[in-house]
Amino acid sequence: MHVKNKETTISSRVRSLAPSPTLGLDTEVKNLRAEGIPVINLGLGEPDFSTPAHIVRAGVAALAQGFTHYTETPGIPELREEIAKKLRRDNKISYLPSEVVAGVGSKQILYHAFQALCERGDHVVIPTPTWTTYVEQVKLAGALPVYCKLTSPFKLTALALAKRFSPRTRVLLLNSPANPTGATIDQEELRRIAELAVRTRIFVISDEIYEKILYQGKHRSIASFGPRIRERTLTVNGFSKAYAMTGWRIGYAAGPERLIRAITSLQSQTTSNTSSIAQKAAIEALRGSQAPLARMRQEFTLRREFLVRSLSRIDSISFVPPEGAFYLFVNVQRLLNHRMPTASAWCAKLLKEKRVAIVPGESFLAPGFVRISFAASMHDLKRGARRIADFSRGR
Repeated sequence: MHVKNKETTISSRVRSLAPSPTLGLDTEVKNLRAEGIPVINLGLGEPDFSTPAHIVRAGVAALAQGFTHYTETPGIPELREEIAKKLRRDNKISYLPSEVVAGVGSKQILYHAFQALCERGDHVVIPTPTWTTYVEQVKLAGALPVYCKLTSPFKLTALALAKRFSPRTRVLLLNSPANPTGATIDQEELRRIAELAVRTRIFVISDEIYEKILYQGKHRSIASFGPRIRERTLTVNGFSKAYAMTGWRIGYAAGPERLIRAITSLQSQTTSNTSSIAQKAAIEALRGSQAPLARMRQEFTLRREFLVRSLSRIDSISFVPPEGAFYLFVNVQRLLNHRMPTASAWCAKLLKEKRVAIVPGESFLAPGFVRISFAASMHDLKRGARRIADFSRGR
């Protein structure tokens, strides 16, 4: 009997998945550089600093000691204890080690959280502009993203959220300081959001990966507003941004034990534990000197001031100086025309003509804007800002 060969097909959920625009841009930049074309990359959200030496030494020591095997799925007890101490000390939230899980970066933790919390058809409210990984992960969980659209200066309020909540709303996603805007949620507004979430019985996923990169005020975690919101919040964080450990792939979350058990169970069937070596390095990051973090934040402050000062001279663009993170989110709508009708087209032409890579706002559900990262050397920022200014003025 003749059996007709079936063409290999890809599932509809993966076919509908949008690839990461920032990682795609980074790949394009690397390809151009491989061809010998110099490009100034102001697109990627990655600190350009080396991992602090004492953290690296901890990783090397783990290798030398043969700490290279599987660990407990949610992370070694010593690491989870240190994370719990950090959350008590810095965020004023008390967690047991059993309420903490470490994973392969905060991105994996977020994916597992949506999988654990969402049923098909549930609504997840996401303030925009936003990092679109949230959106794609929500879709992969079978849930529906519901957008709370913010306008400059992109300050989230409880009133705006309440208008987007419905009986089908299951989860609220918060990110403060935010990617791509650098905006934070004011503390009194955060308290109102906590009260709203408790009152409406909506669960909160709070991504606080940029908490250590602040230029004004003090970070406040929503779970710190009392036991009722603590029980309805998953606090997500990691080591990539604060400690320049992007390649170590280690993030963590803390929340109700039943949810942490669910995330751990799912992780046991996907990646198992994250790198044993990275876990030892993460312990040192929390225990050791925080001076490198302070120096990195100081350097980011100088870069922020330079970029704000330089680009403020361009009349045709506008922006709000970021309160945190390391991005400038710029309105370029006045520069768009029939040749460059979108921010994506504008960025493509900037890359082609001036060899400067930045991310269009469409990648963050914000047409007409661009994101410029100042996680780059001052040398690159000076050259990049000059080229952006020339391009904006038609030179």
